[in-house]
Amino acid sequence: MGDLKNLPDVEEMYDLAELFKVFGDSTRIRILFTLFEDEYCVNDLSEALNMKQSAVSHQLKILKVNDLVKGRREGKQMYYSLADDHVRTIIAMGREHIEEK
Repeated sequence: MGDLKNLPDVEEMYDLAELFKVFGDSTRIRILFTLFEDEYCVNDLSEALNMKQSAVSHQLKILKVNDLVKGRREGKQMYYSLADDHVRTIIAMGREHIEEK
């Protein structure tokens, strides 16, 4: 049997579960996949995903609060991109896992 002393503490496991909940929404996954290629403003994302701007903004806020996307202001426009390569890796590994079937 494995060594249970190496388990993360309860708070860390809770935070990890919360992170995976954010990935549990297909709309947010679609936004993240779109941001794989480049940074986009809300208007461009809403057009690319055929969604209302308010819906995209709402999902981007959730992604930003959870440090999965970052924003960059240019004039009045805000451009969004993936926060870092960890986000890309998590999605790529998840995709690889489901394609093993």
